[in-house]
Amino acid sequence: MPRLLPSTGPQRTLAVSNFVNTVGSGLFLTAGVLYFTQAVHLTAAAVGVGLGIAGTLSLAVGIGVGHLADRCGARGVYVVTLAVQAVATGAFVLADSFWPFVLAVSTATGAKAAGLAARAPLVRHYGGERPQEFRAYLRAVTNVGISLGALLAGWAVQVGTLGAYQVLVLGNALAFGASAVVLFLLPPVAPAPVARGPRWIALRDRPYLALTALDGVMAMQFKVLTVAIPLWLVGSTTAPHWLVSGAMLANTVIVVGLQVRASRGIDSPRAGGHAYRRAGAAFLVSCALVPLSAGAPVAVAVGLLLAAVMVHTIGELWHSAGGFEVSYALAPPRATGQYLGVFGLGAGLSEAVGPGLLIALCIGWGRPGWYVVGALFALTGLLTPWAVRRAEAAGRYEKRETIPSTQMPTTTTVPARAPTPAITPPNVQPSGSGTSASSPRSAA
Repeated sequence: MPRLLPSTGPQRTLAVSNFVNTVGSGLFLTAGVLYFTQAVHLTAAAVGVGLGIAGTLSLAVGIGVGHLADRCGARGVYVVTLAVQAVATGAFVLADSFWPFVLAVSTATGAKAAGLAARAPLVRHYGGERPQEFRAYLRAVTNVGISLGALLAGWAVQVGTLGAYQVLVLGNALAFGASAVVLFLLPPVAPAPVARGPRWIALRDRPYLALTALDGVMAMQFKVLTVAIPLWLVGSTTAPHWLVSGAMLANTVIVVGLQVRASRGIDSPRAGGHAYRRAGAAFLVSCALVPLSAGAPVAVAVGLLLAAVMVHTIGELWHSAGGFEVSYALAPPRATGQYLGVFGLGAGLSEAVGPGLLIALCIGWGRPGWYVVGALFALTGLLTPWAVRRAEAAGRYEKRETIPSTQMPTTTTVPARAPTPAITPPNVQPSGSGTSASSPRSAA
């Protein structure tokens, strides 16, 4: 990373909270399924069904909680979501059958989706003139935290006892609680001003919904590294199985080192759309390299798979940076939480649909399936700049037609436009000023 800590106190607080949170997530992501199958003795099929139910139920939670964060203050809402995650995760130790497991994991998954939406106004408010870059920094921190948590989880996996797994679960719950406590050091953010018009504006913004759908298709690329490539490597190549971990380690190191740098040149929605196009091309190349490893000698297979992972990771950097830009830049400041909650629907759908689709195409169909998946990513990348232009045009129209109610003159005694110059200074004040509606957002 170009710098170890952000330059401002609120950004550091958010970064530390995020790091503590993701260390706990890394603990459980690494061994969570093993806990329920080996320690709780649920079948793998039951765990898969339960996780699917949890993912489906969590899809709509982010929109509602994001709107609540906009209206009631993001810090308090985000703290509550982390507290709910802590309690729900701690309840995993009591889940000794299928339905208690579904209840606990659904609550935890819904709180996670809600937390991501509730955090969005905080990132925008305290992220400086380029909150997208700060969001990229947080993603690098996330990778560091998850990697550290994964290393610590190795102890529980090695010991393999119920007690060891329960320590892992409770460690995850404590991490969520500690992350919430850290946030009390963050100055609260005033709620956004109420505007005239419909309440659920994000759900009526069809160009933004189109972008959400395209991002959902592109977000399946995350499952290529965690689902498709591992299954292909083990079942269709002569490459050593340890390469699965090696590929993930290489991906993590590149993301940690380059995500912030990759985001710096993507400073407008148009640039974000072009980043999607480059990402789609990179995923096409990567998906074309993977099937060439089938039947190849060990050294050739290893080289092809590592090359595919490297190219894929470059595409991941572009996709993530483009997503940060378009999701924030095209969302009205007064409804950041609601809009980012909607944008998260795409990633949620990819979580639910992506693994099964990739297994059917890449593993079930084989080599042609990889080419189809690569072409799907490339087509999505080509369509995204067009969708961004539509969303930009719709956003400019909305800014002309929609005026926040807090700025509407209430009596005829107010001079026609005499006080207008007094409205402009907040746009250049520091982002911690407490008025989220006037966070610095240059028109892209």
